[in-house]
Amino acid sequence: MLIAGAGLILVTAVCVRLLGLEFLPKLEEGNLWIRATLPPTISLQEGNTCVNEMRRLIAERPEVESVVSQHGRPDEGTDAAGFFNAEFFAPLKPAKQWPDREDKDELTARLLAQLQEKFPGVEFNFSQYLQDNVSEAVSGVKGENSIKLYGNDLQALTDTANKIKAQLATVQGITDLAVFTSLGQPTIQIDVDRARAARYGLSPGDINTTIKTAIGGYSAGDLYEPGSDRHFPIIIRLAPQYRRSAEAIQNLRIGAQGPNGISQVPLSEVATVKLVSGAAYIYREQQERYLPIKFSVRERDLGSAIQEAQDKVAQNVQLPPGSHLEWVGEFGNLQDAIKRLSIVVPISLALIAMLIWFNFGSIVDTVLTMSVIPMAVLGGILGLLVSGIPFSVSAAIGFIALFGISVMDGIIILSQYNALIDEGMERRAAILRTGELQLRPVLMTCVVAGVGLLPAALSSGIGSQVQKPLAVVVVAGMMLAPIVILITLPALISLFSRRTRSDLVGQPRLAPAE
Repeated sequence: MLIAGAGLILVTAVCVRLLGLEFLPKLEEGNLWIRATLPPTISLQEGNTCVNEMRRLIAERPEVESVVSQHGRPDEGTDAAGFFNAEFFAPLKPAKQWPDREDKDELTARLLAQLQEKFPGVEFNFSQYLQDNVSEAVSGVKGENSIKLYGNDLQALTDTANKIKAQLATVQGITDLAVFTSLGQPTIQIDVDRARAARYGLSPGDINTTIKTAIGGYSAGDLYEPGSDRHFPIIIRLAPQYRRSAEAIQNLRIGAQGPNGISQVPLSEVATVKLVSGAAYIYREQQERYLPIKFSVRERDLGSAIQEAQDKVAQNVQLPPGSHLEWVGEFGNLQDAIKRLSIVVPISLALIAMLIWFNFGSIVDTVLTMSVIPMAVLGGILGLLVSGIPFSVSAAIGFIALFGISVMDGIIILSQYNALIDEGMERRAAILRTGELQLRPVLMTCVVAGVGLLPAALSSGIGSQVQKPLAVVVVAGMMLAPIVILITLPALISLFSRRTRSDLVGQPRLAPAE
């Protein structure tokens, strides 16, 4: 029996490494929230045409009940999005009415393929309404998961982000991959040549003032509406034909004081004027610039996919000096949850051990009672493996509940054994008698806990995904717990317990169970 118990512990350790990892099971909301990112320079008219075609394509799916689209930014202006942003809310019909009986992942993959074929170059992201809002509120990025690349040089950030995207694209399970647009705004860059400007007696301030007045305009005063306090600024600047292009700006005249009076010097003589790709959007957090790379994980557990992605990024991508990465979204929540569980679980076990010690007053009895925990959790681990459910916070809560139930049954067994020893019964006879007397209480405890959560473990409706891991852990654990408690624990007691009748002299004696 002891060999079998050791084997169970070894199997438990092996099975734990086979489990997937995720923050929380994805709650099925019965809808699709699709975000389309069009080219950043698209116009309102052209973007509206594409959005209407996308909406019609989504609505053609027989699984979709209706489609509502939103183009650009919200009316309240909470999101700084341009005409390149389009979002679609598509409630789905009940799964029983779907013609092909496919699951939601297959529907998502098929719809994504249709949209990408119809609209090449457009980036799509699939999520759910509440899930998308929660993810955006947590990470500040429109996506289930994202990498925030912090740094100062936008061009270096963009180049590095594209390298990271290329590495993520090789990871199985990562989809909806995209780099947020940072550069792309056409910008006139004017670099003043101080040496050439000094030959004409001009300072950079003189040149900048002329450019600002000619292009941006100069406020010459205000025009007040008669009989009202309404007023309008009077702006003076060059006519459009003199400032509409880089070539026209190069011909701007700068007034320079010469020996024969003021002469007009072309801007091209004292500065370099060129058209560059400037910053379209600058994302900031805690006074740092960052560039997001968003992605989703489907048909694979979150933990292993992120681990593989982190390894590939660390090995193949060299970050620019002064920059760093941060993984946010679901994975960030998972990391925070693991840190909290690493504190909560040991504290829970310590409290359980302390209560057992208060009950028995013996370190040996405390260790014997706690010994059922690693063997009892095997059932919960096997339940997750068989059902294909990754380990999550919900499953962790189920394991904590399993700790308590198994330890409670261990206390029942050990208390009964101690009571029989106190009555003067021989050790072997006491162990056998304990199994006979406590078989029914242990089975009833496990059956009640398992049957109570069995409907939740077998449910598949909307909202059941969050509670299912907890229920599967408890139900599967309670199926194996009676075997461990009634067979392995008595064997451990017979080998390690040093309880004798003299130990209880002067203490109230526990009556044997009937």
